[in-house]
Amino acid sequence: MYYDDLPIWSFLGKVEKEGKNDPSEYKYYLFKHLHFTIFYNKDRVIEITAQSDLNADVDLTEEKEVDVEFMYSVKWKKTEIPFEKRMEKYSQSSSLPHHLEIHWFSIKSGVIVLLLNGFFATILMRVLKNDFVKYAHDEESAEDQEETGWKYIHGDVFRYPKYKSLLAAAVGSGTQLCTLAIFIFMLALVGVFYPYNRGALLTALVVIYALTAGIAGYTAASFFCQLEGTNWDNVVGFKFGSWIYWNSQFEMRFALRSSEILVLQVRNLLLTGALALVATPLLVLGGIAGKNSKAEFQAPVRTTIYPREIPRLPWYRKTLPQMAMAGFLPFSAIYIELYYIFASVWGHRIYILYSFLFIVFIILLIVTAVITVALTYLQLAAEDHEWWWRSFLCGGSTGLFIYGYCLYYYYARSDMSGFMQTSFFFGYMACVCYAFFLMLGSIGFRASLLFVRHIYGSIKCD
Repeated sequence: MYYDDLPIWSFLGKVEKEGKNDPSEYKYYLFKHLHFTIFYNKDRVIEITAQSDLNADVDLTEEKEVDVEFMYSVKWKKTEIPFEKRMEKYSQSSSLPHHLEIHWFSIKSGVIVLLLNGFFATILMRVLKNDFVKYAHDEESAEDQEETGWKYIHGDVFRYPKYKSLLAAAVGSGTQLCTLAIFIFMLALVGVFYPYNRGALLTALVVIYALTAGIAGYTAASFFCQLEGTNWDNVVGFKFGSWIYWNSQFEMRFALRSSEILVLQVRNLLLTGALALVATPLLVLGGIAGKNSKAEFQAPVRTTIYPREIPRLPWYRKTLPQMAMAGFLPFSAIYIELYYIFASVWGHRIYILYSFLFIVFIILLIVTAVITVALTYLQLAAEDHEWWWRSFLCGGSTGLFIYGYCLYYYYARSDMSGFMQTSFFFGYMACVCYAFFLMLGSIGFRASLLFVRHIYGSIKCD
């Protein structure tokens, strides 16, 4: 529960085991009396604790309706602790040596993964350097030799992908969500979000998501027009559909957590109206600005008329194995910190170490970009020129690993059960993992696009 925005915990009941193996011998009791102790300094509440009366219980073992009259008592005590320091005990509990040691271990594991990616990047740079030397060493001898490797497909590598309107909308949404995450981290690092300010984070998410809708519209429409798309409004339509999806998720969250129907309807109406009046115009204006930007794609080589046939590739070079490889390393850099995030959102922990989380987030972005670029090079070296969607899917595959972690957390770490809790947990986390998929997918695609432009702009192609 919360009192004056201070979190408090107490047991609702107890279970007594009378037999060894027979479940029917369990006894279930519900506590009906809570005693609160409130510490105050002048006119401000400083601390509150709750304790259940173990002697005031009701037997709920038999499956029948029971009328229970709940009671509570309050004891007020003075304290000299100032109001500004009332959250120190929560900060100290999160900053205990064993907690900090685990967080530092999370940072160290992320750094190890980052160094491993740096090792991959160094090998990739050396291989690229050898490729550049081989292609530019002797133009006369190169003309007599058959082109092999990634240079062999220079006429197809910038061929526009299938479903380019959907790709543009996904990149626009991912760019918006990445911007949203950075803004949220900035606000958290300057101290805007406190553990007891329950509505601040959700409010900031809704407001910043609405205000950044223009970024999504501009990015999606501009990129789609660079790919010589004509119906740019379809891309904005895809993005608007994504906005409707996110809005429905917000409404579902309020619906499952509110018990007052009238308050729920008014809240949903205000939320929908605010998003519609702010996000929709910004989305359309961003799309118009992106369409009028007249930016060119700037491909360093010419694209041939007819596509080249892709050679038969082994199974481990297919899309799904590549996604598994691309998602494992970024996930291994964040999985330790994920437990504390899940315990804060779905449990009773309070997370305040935003600086650690921001470092892990930066490592996640860097590792995602590096591993996606490395896999893109391997794909091009195998003369597979359909890298557009592959880079986006590989970059976003970490979101699938996070959703897999949800299964582990639900069955191994949480005490949730029942249809309502199960559907809410997995439905809400599907929404969050989808956001990670779009955000990291856009990061991987952008990094791969810069890489492909660089390597083909550094060689001479006829």
